[in-house]
Amino acid sequence: MARSLRIEYPGAFYHVMHRGNSGFNIFRSISDRNKFLEYLTKSVERYELKIHTYCLMTNHYHLIIETPQPNLSQAIKWINVSYATYFNRKQKRSGHLFQGRFKSIIIEADEYLKTLSQYIHFNPKRENMVAHLKDYKWSSYRAFSGYEKAPEWLETTFLLKQFGGKKKNATKKYRSFVEAMQKNSIENPFNDVESGFILGSDHFVSCIKEKYLNNNLDGAKKQLKDLKTKHMPEDVIFHVCNEFKCSQETILQKGKKRNIARDVAIYLSRKMTVQSGVALGVYFGGISGAGITTRFNHIAKKIHGDHRLLNQINKLRERIGAAS
Repeated sequence: MARSLRIEYPGAFYHVMHRGNSGFNIFRSISDRNKFLEYLTKSVERYELKIHTYCLMTNHYHLIIETPQPNLSQAIKWINVSYATYFNRKQKRSGHLFQGRFKSIIIEADEYLKTLSQYIHFNPKRENMVAHLKDYKWSSYRAFSGYEKAPEWLETTFLLKQFGGKKKNATKKYRSFVEAMQKNSIENPFNDVESGFILGSDHFVSCIKEKYLNNNLDGAKKQLKDLKTKHMPEDVIFHVCNEFKCSQETILQKGKKRNIARDVAIYLSRKMTVQSGVALGVYFGGISGAGITTRFNHIAKKIHGDHRLLNQINKLRERIGAAS
């Protein structure tokens, strides 16, 4: 399987998640959790990280990190190796503690930091670990919502400013924002991830693709090659043709009105491949990049009120992903 792409640049924001190997519990005690937080604290100074959100579950952890220096991989590797060494020594075990490489998604902070932080902080309640979020001590929620003083290494200013200029009022608004979530009606913001590693507006996604993918910057050529062989428009079209029982020519032919199969293929190609809007426009019969965005937005809006179409698209995403 292709290795996930790592794009690193100064000032980038990431959602980072890593699970225990084969679902193994990586936190077994209070001292384990405190030790992991100790390594987070050291990483802030050692790698100049800014940690905007954290949540330690039982068999995995979530972080939202800003990197003033382009050193995400180096920093997370140090945290994981340091903690795994501690854990294995304590438990008198050997072997991998974490499952493969950590997962990272580049995020547009202005657009998604609030929603991601809300979703991550709600995890303990969603998993029935506590009745009230304020009772969970192993996330940054208590610090953001005013239940306890934030540690010096936790960056709270950037997020809280999105809820108001005065800290006291901002913490109250943030508390209401998170606790207003309903367990049975939570929308997963990660469903909006583009190409497997970008979360942001169309403009943000296009900028990342144009700058870091099309030009193969920062020594990413091999990783880009691996990623591009994972999902290509041809893969998308094959599954869309099967789902809608149509030919490839039907999907690639421009000009036909109410061509839902074509629109879905464009939507999924924009979501699941690393091709730019311009490149996809050429592939789909010579339309403009703006035309690709128009068809993408049409389906994105349509699925909010069409549950049948939404289910079809979700099934297609699973099939395309499973085939990679």
